[in-house]
Amino acid sequence: MIVVNTKAYKEGIGRNAVEIAKVMKKVGEKHKVRMALAVQPSDIHAVSNIIETFCQHIDAIEYGSYTGWILPEAVKEAGAKGTLINHSEHLMKIEDIAKAIERAKEVGLEVIVCASNIAITRAIACLNPDCIAIEPPELIGGDISVTKAKPTVVKKAVDEVKKINDEIKVLCGAGIKNGMDVSKAVELGADGILVASGVVKARNKEEILEEMAMAIAHKKQST
Repeated sequence: MIVVNTKAYKEGIGRNAVEIAKVMKKVGEKHKVRMALAVQPSDIHAVSNIIETFCQHIDAIEYGSYTGWILPEAVKEAGAKGTLINHSEHLMKIEDIAKAIERAKEVGLEVIVCASNIAITRAIACLNPDCIAIEPPELIGGDISVTKAKPTVVKKAVDEVKKINDEIKVLCGAGIKNGMDVSKAVELGADGILVASGVVKARNKEEILEEMAMAIAHKKQST
């Protein structure tokens, strides 16, 4: 699985998000790799007509007086397949993560919860999300991949999650930039990657997505 997070980058908003979605769909279908795009709430409707779409965050609220909060039902109705929560740029308390996972499941949203270290990964795994993305925050947006800087963190995170619930998928994020990074992530046990600037800010998005998808497809064929 390749999940691309557009964050609030200019290159990933509005029409730009739509163009990324089109490229991801093309590459995903070609290599038979699951692709998902995590976008701003305002872009969900347009992008979900093209590719599997995740919101970048939801709040654990229900219908009512919650101006400025993100309602899970609204995200679902807009066309989202799932949501990210607890990204290092939008951290949540563990009790709020638990509530958000519960609300997401109530409305049928798949959940990817981000975790910054092994202890948090272990705690989140006990809440049974669909996916956990291990992302050391100091490496996010940088030029060095977590697979190079902290490979043991990725391997340990996978091992700890699988001990608790083998059904939870583990994604690898932070500094992922190329096919070698993706290949190493899968080698370490990850089920896929969560990437942002490595794709969204790339000059040739199709080329880099091709490289990443080929790395995953190759690993799938060899296992």
